[in-house]
This record gives sequence, structure tokens and C-alpha cells, in this order.
Amino acid sequence: MATAAAIASKESVQQIGIDTDGNQYLTFQLGEELYGVDILRVQEIKGYTTVTKIPNQPSHIKGAMNLRGTIVPIVELRTTFGMETIDYTMFTVIVVVVVRDRIMGLVVDSVSDVLSISKNDIQPPPEFGTKVDVSFLVGIAKSGDSLVALLNIDRLLTDGDVQVPDAGEAAASHT
Repeated sequence: MATAAAIASKESVQQIGIDTDGNQYLTFQLGEELYGVDILRVQEIKGYTTVTKIPNQPSHIKGAMNLRGTIVPIVELRTTFGMETIDYTMFTVIVVVVVRDRIMGLVVDSVSDVLSISKNDIQPPPEFGTKVDVSFLVGIAKSGDSLVALLNIDRLLTDGDVQVPDAGEAAASHT
């Protein structure tokens, strides 16, 4: 019963967008860089498993996986950010997140930590001029000696990015 109340409370905060003094962020590595995503958007963290390739998808769409009966599109964040691809290691994970009422998976090099970051410790993203879009960043926060790029996953992963066929379409394409 307490779990259902906690989930309902979590969902209402997420939907209404109530701001508190700070937020918790799940941080993860891509190469030497540290990124964070609002913990309320994270559904689970899975060890990397084989992903089914979906034809005609952009290069950053790794494919899809079946997560307890739900087909989940998987996004390769290294490719999304224009980073070189690497071989996956035992630390490579899929962070399952909720993006605009859809479940998606993000392939990251490794999960680092959960950080509580006060709003006062978040700086706006730097402006690089009109040719560089930083709208997918909530801001930049300091964590020890490192900077954490805090992601706005709604902006980073738009509806046009992922077009996974439903089960009926997938079955029809195999006949």
C-alpha cells in the first residue's frame, strides 16, 4: 500500500512539475564525461542485453527490447552525442526512463551515483552561439572536481527520434 502511494506521489510531482529546493539525479558516464538525469524519470537500470535491430532507424537508435511484455526503444547516447562508439563492457547498462509517457532505454558506459543537487548549484548551460543547440541540457552542476551535464530527456529524445513498429506492424512485415 505504501508503495502505491509513493508511486502515485512520484507521478503527481512529475506530471505537475512541482519544484522543490533540489532534485536527485542519476549520474552516468559516457567516456570521460559525467551526465545526469532526474531520478524521478528513471524506471530501472538493466545490464546490457542483446537488442533487436529495427530497420530504417537513425544511427543512434540501437533497436528495441522486450521488457516484461513492453517493447522498449533503445537509444545509444554515445551516437546521439556524436561520440565514437566503443565495445560494450561489463559496466555498460541500459537506463530505462520515462519520456513523455513512453518508456525508452538509454545505453550508457556505466552508472555512477545518485546525487542530490540544489537548484542553487545548477548553472544554466553555456551559450555557444546559434549553431550549437544546448536545449537538451537543464544545466550544469558541480560534483566534487567534476561537472555534471544535467539532461532534459524530453528535449533530448523527441517523438520523431524513435519510430518502433507496434506488434501488428512487426508481424505484418515478416509475412
